[in-house]
Amino acid sequence: MRLLVLGGTEFVGRAVVEAALGRGWDVTVLNRGHHAPAPGVTALTGDRTAPGGLDALDAHAGDWDAVVDTWSAAPRPVHEAARLLRGRARRYVYVSSCSVYAWAPPAGYGEDAPVVEGAAPDADRTDYVHDKRGGELAAVDAFGAEGSVLVRAGLILGPYENVGRLPWWLGRMARGGPVLAPGPRDLPLQYVDARDLAAWILGAAEQELSGPFNLMSPQGHATMGELLDACVRVTGSDAELRWTGPEVVLGAGIEPWTQLPVWVPPGTDMHDALHAADVSRALATGLSCRPAGETVADTWKWLRSIGGTAPHRPDRTVKGLDPRVEAEVLAGTRGVSDTTP
Repeated sequence: MRLLVLGGTEFVGRAVVEAALGRGWDVTVLNRGHHAPAPGVTALTGDRTAPGGLDALDAHAGDWDAVVDTWSAAPRPVHEAARLLRGRARRYVYVSSCSVYAWAPPAGYGEDAPVVEGAAPDADRTDYVHDKRGGELAAVDAFGAEGSVLVRAGLILGPYENVGRLPWWLGRMARGGPVLAPGPRDLPLQYVDARDLAAWILGAAEQELSGPFNLMSPQGHATMGELLDACVRVTGSDAELRWTGPEVVLGAGIEPWTQLPVWVPPGTDMHDALHAADVSRALATGLSCRPAGETVADTWKWLRSIGGTAPHRPDRTVKGLDPRVEAEVLAGTRGVSDTTP
């Protein structure tokens, strides 16, 4: 298989590249050259936001079995790349987001749930949700419904994460001491390891799949307790999880998802949207999800290999809870046993 990855040096793109190389595929990447590409790829340089940013791709000889595009900003670069590659690639895989569904999707929503209108395929930047839907429209406009795959990913974790969710929790556990653990402990989580996402994408290219797919683990693949227990375990610290009820966390003005990454309170639209999608279509086409402990351990190993500080995308919000706020909440509540539901 011949694969073109637009990007390919960070997080999901890097996972796709490494998975493809591991299968012996011929891989080409196009990016701005800010990060070193994986050894073994054909590297092209170009800034998709600048005039002439696709010139290197246009001049490069050859065709591809599939293109993987992880672009997350204005739809225009997706539109321009997809139109350029029409006729040179058999399939265009666009990594989108479950955020494209009209708010608020009910628990158990599938790919046929209503979506937002979306920005025009050739539009400049608007906001994340409408830009992602615009990117979908751009891919379909150029490759048609049968030649495009819309990967509606949810929460993505794993090595190379540059968004600040799992790396923040690992760093917090490494500091040790009492840790504000947002409950309930058995809160079900739904996410996907970037490497499992990458493996499914390659399988989709091989199977010549098309259309939209919700791409995250089955509902309840892990719990908040299992995730945080694994973080304590792999860091080997003296961190003590103090499980705290959602009402206390919210009452303290703490923002779910951002100040306490991954966590959103149960029984809310936000939890249904982020942790309760129907992924039967992805499972039926080959999605396999590794245990949470493996994702956590491998992310910690990667973090340590780069000095303990994860890279952070400048277009993403900073995640994590201020230590002073955490201490104030813990001081105002009774710590409960780590085994308390």
